[in-house]
Amino acid sequence: MIKTNGQYRHSKQRARILDLLHHTKSHPTAIMIFEELRREIPSLSLGNVYRNLNILVEQGLIRELRMGSTYDRFDGIVAPHYHFICDRCGEISDLDLPHDETLNNKVRALTKGQVNYHRLEFYGACAKCLPTQPEPASRRGAKLI
Repeated sequence: MIKTNGQYRHSKQRARILDLLHHTKSHPTAIMIFEELRREIPSLSLGNVYRNLNILVEQGLIRELRMGSTYDRFDGIVAPHYHFICDRCGEISDLDLPHDETLNNKVRALTKGQVNYHRLEFYGACAKCLPTQPEPASRRGAKLI
């Protein structure tokens, strides 16, 4: 990872990671990327994957989806878009909804601050999990007070 004049030298590993992210809709973790590519690139290490993902995020070529206490996920689509997250199996899906820039303006007006971007996620059960798994215990019988 040599940086010259603010730019990183080309890396075959980084290019392959970027290609993988551009051709998947699964929003993989660094470990998932490592597992997928290590057969193809035997010299690849998990540390290399993390370093290259950080560079790609820094360059604005991918997005990092910080998921709280779970592993961060990575998205090859950098244009603003929304996600649906299955709270049963953890699958993340892109939603075909127009990005609502007016939300930034509304929050700007409410806070008198600067809004750089927003991220909106919807949670529930995906079509695969809906008929097969019971509702999570944390949601069953929950009542609002």
